[in-house]
Amino acid sequence: MMLLPGEIDITRHAPKPGCAPEVARRYTRWLATHHYENFNVVSWLLPKALHQDFYNVYAYCRWADDLGDEVRDAARALELLHWWERELDACYEGKPAHPVFVALHETIVAKDIPKQPFADLLKAFRQDQTVTRYPNWDAVLGYCVYSASPVGRLVLYLCGYRDEQRQRLSDATCTALQLANFWQDVARDLEIGRIYIPLDAAAAQGLSENDIVEKRFDERYVRLMKDLIARTRALFAEGHLLVKMVDGRLSVDLEMFSRGGLAVLDAIEAIGYDTLHRRPAVSKVKQARLLGGALVRQLINKNSSADVKVLTSIAVGTEHAVPPASTMIAESYEACYAIARAARSNFYHAFFLLPKPKRDGLAALYAFMRLVDDVADEGADLAAKQRGLAKWRAALDQAITGQEQLFDGNAAMSPPSALDGASEVLPALVDTLQRYKMPARYLHDLISGAEMDLTLQAYPTFDRLREYCYRVAGTVGLTCTHVFGFRDARALDLAEKLGLTFQLTNIIRDVHEDYKLGRIYLPEEDLQRYGVSAEDFGRAEATLGVRELLRFEAERAWQLYEEGSALLGLIDADSRGALWLLVHTYSALLSRIEAVDFAVFGERVRLPKAEKMMFIAKARFGRHTEENILEKRNRDRRRAGGTGSRRRVG
Repeated sequence: MMLLPGEIDITRHAPKPGCAPEVARRYTRWLATHHYENFNVVSWLLPKALHQDFYNVYAYCRWADDLGDEVRDAARALELLHWWERELDACYEGKPAHPVFVALHETIVAKDIPKQPFADLLKAFRQDQTVTRYPNWDAVLGYCVYSASPVGRLVLYLCGYRDEQRQRLSDATCTALQLANFWQDVARDLEIGRIYIPLDAAAAQGLSENDIVEKRFDERYVRLMKDLIARTRALFAEGHLLVKMVDGRLSVDLEMFSRGGLAVLDAIEAIGYDTLHRRPAVSKVKQARLLGGALVRQLINKNSSADVKVLTSIAVGTEHAVPPASTMIAESYEACYAIARAARSNFYHAFFLLPKPKRDGLAALYAFMRLVDDVADEGADLAAKQRGLAKWRAALDQAITGQEQLFDGNAAMSPPSALDGASEVLPALVDTLQRYKMPARYLHDLISGAEMDLTLQAYPTFDRLREYCYRVAGTVGLTCTHVFGFRDARALDLAEKLGLTFQLTNIIRDVHEDYKLGRIYLPEEDLQRYGVSAEDFGRAEATLGVRELLRFEAERAWQLYEEGSALLGLIDADSRGALWLLVHTYSALLSRIEAVDFAVFGERVRLPKAEKMMFIAKARFGRHTEENILEKRNRDRRRAGGTGSRRRVG
């Protein structure tokens, strides 16, 4: 069997059949490091001794993929794939000829890899030549058994893992990665006549096969993508336990690949779900952030083997059985973690400085707050947002009391499953409320804050702003403090104060962006004091009056920080690292805003990734005192008329 000259691009650099092993290894290394992928095939985190084995396996997969995809004539592609399988057979018979198999044979022998995963991949590539439509979800997942799962199993074999439990978790992750690529590449697949979207899922949203072929993008397609992405995220969450069950260096790579897939889903959402006409991509900067995040999680990971056992029982449980209450709650906590991970909040890193039960509690609270906030932020229909928040209020009461609630005065509340995300997070939330003896009114107040955001665009006095900040941020401080644990009632007053401070810091930073959204959070009485009009916030650069106003608000925030920092000594010792990290991060943000002389009208002021990683390390390993909880400031900027009022810095 001979390939025609130029029939597939990767033949250009291939050595001749029967080449020396060192020549073959050099070729697979070149192929793996020069072919485009979203992420490097072998990261620098993997043990160096495994690099060549990964190159060899990748080369096999790359060749098989190109034989199936780059040769446009289906009959010819099938012919070539059959040839490739014969080469595989020869390799396992100890007679490798093609340079890829010359290199791969060494890996197969050294790692004792069975033939099945290599052969399964070829089944998928042959299926691509004859099957171009998938009637339902099961058919798509059946394809992934051959196209995706073998890749993960090969990686496990390379790293010395052969057990069925890890393989099942790997299957979930690899399937999720495959699906993320499908939803990303809808337009590209249409060009070669393939649709991987389950047709029954499309039909459920009112879309026909022809609608997809004709690239008719509308709200129906948006709903379809949301459904497919939600199912894919669930698979990522299911497989995530594998990260905790492998060697630390490999776990970082696995974490990065999983988060890379989730980043693809985020990118789809960011372009408005229109993958019929655009292909979302993950930028190099985003990849670097993913790597940094994976390293941070590895640094602060304190998961115990008991945690793994609990999660394992969820991941490998009976799929269709009615789960016991404890399993339902555990699954709910996992859903909460998935929401928290996706949000990439400053709070998320603090979770992992807590013992497992407290970590779970913060995840449940954050997930609930995130979903409520999303209702207030998404869409333009005010009435729909108000109804959505009212439904969340009723669903919360229903979950707490177990009794059906009234909605709109006379209609029974629909079950939580009808409200996006409620059935997933409410079991964990109620468990957290009960476990930490937390008043439900805090969460009702939080919903009231979201309702205020829908109708109030200005605040006449600081007391009125303080009421809003209590609802959207003070409630966060209060609920977190219940989880942290305290014995002195003063802790609650200080927690509310810190929540107000965090929110005030965000208001100062986002004053220009909030104005563009039609909102002014700074008190009108303060605007009058400094001669600032609402229109001043819409300028290209802060005026002198605006800078002095923001400096005044920053002084107010610093005073609250200094008062609220006393909370550190009033909470349980095992929670102080998490609180220290939150306060230090937000105070550092305020310090950074001062350092640039309140130049918040351009690029959003952020803390560098490296600085955040340093804070996490200090929170994990350092001493936590009231003296070091606040980031140091440039004291000159505290004085009106000081250096900060005369020039713009940064």
